[in-house]
Amino acid sequence: MRGLLIVTSSSAVPEEGVAFDPALGWRLHHQVAVRPEPFGALLYHFGTRKLSFLKNRTIVDVVNTLSDHPDVRSACRAVGIDDAQQAPYLQALGVLARSKMLVPQ
Repeated sequence: MRGLLIVTSSSAVPEEGVAFDPALGWRLHHQVAVRPEPFGALLYHFGTRKLSFLKNRTIVDVVNTLSDHPDVRSACRAVGIDDAQQAPYLQALGVLARSKMLVPQ
């Protein structure tokens, strides 16, 4: 599965930030709002004014439940993504982390 995330606005090139490590716990930044949409969701960061599109409901479920899990991989497993299928999801979550939509717990 490719293309789980479309990053737009000024975040077309992700900024350098905290290195994304799926073995750690992550959560949405407190200034990020998630708006569900038929295609997935829109994420808007009120601090940076960045807008991101999540292109399916599974990645939305992962993002919304990250803070309930000790690490990213267990959050993926909890929504039904087995280890062999996690690569595109981890890539999308890494983009969100670099654009400061996600922060370490």
